[in-house]
Amino acid sequence: MAEIKGNGVAIVTPFSENGSINWESLEALLDHVLKGGVDFIVVLGTTGESPTLSKSEKSEFFDFVDRWVAGRVPLVAGIGGNNTISVAEQMVAFKNKGYSAILSVTPYYNKPSQKGLIEHYKYLADRSPLPIILYNVPGRTGVNMLPETVRELAEHRNIIGIKEAAGSVEQVMKLKRILPDDFLIFSGDDMLNLPYTMLGIDGYISVLSNVVPNAVSRIFTLVNEGKLSEASKIHYDLMPLIRLLFAEGNPAGGKCALSHLGIVKNVLRLPLVPVSQELSDKLKQELDSLREKGYLK
Repeated sequence: MAEIKGNGVAIVTPFSENGSINWESLEALLDHVLKGGVDFIVVLGTTGESPTLSKSEKSEFFDFVDRWVAGRVPLVAGIGGNNTISVAEQMVAFKNKGYSAILSVTPYYNKPSQKGLIEHYKYLADRSPLPIILYNVPGRTGVNMLPETVRELAEHRNIIGIKEAAGSVEQVMKLKRILPDDFLIFSGDDMLNLPYTMLGIDGYISVLSNVVPNAVSRIFTLVNEGKLSEASKIHYDLMPLIRLLFAEGNPAGGKCALSHLGIVKNVLRLPLVPVSQELSDKLKQELDSLREKGYLK
């Protein structure tokens, strides 16, 4: 799975005013991130509001992205949940051959023990037709998958990596220290992309890359070329935008920013709602500032 490295974008799901999937906007978004140089695309992760899509909508969405991207970059499918058997059934039923791996979030609300997490992922990995990337995001799920747990899961041949979004540099350092060299580690925290890259991670699964994909890709490339000063300058320039994108929750901030860029409409499905007018105005101002600095056309 060496191809799944670098700047990956967790794309949002564009909706029309009537709440249906907006396929024209999805084309525009895919065109935007591909022209921005993303290395792979995560489809229907939690940033894509996947819990609010029906089974048929998800199937159509997966197929549409595959057809549009047409092999230009690898695709990762988001398939996760808190019902282990149901998630496994979804994985077994996933027949789209255009995808390279599955990203699967830790069970939310149930708050399983570390042993429960191990058994959950082993059950999935034994049945999944594609390699699995673990997704640790305790701020949303209520449980933190510890490095020792990840190390045990890394022994399974069908578990190849982790999207780490615990917000802890120390946790990433421990993962780097105890995991096999070929086990992939992706940043799930855009604010920490820079320090994580300096620690030697394999890439990002980024919300920010929906908006400024080229700039995020440059950070990864520059750090790996040893150009830390140039990479830091870009990261520091993007920090205000990152704060605003998450100020009232994800993907509300990202969709608002993309609407200011004319790429998608500022529409979400309940229980999510658009950001406040105050935050929308701040996002527009920050995007204008980044445009002046050359990050946006």
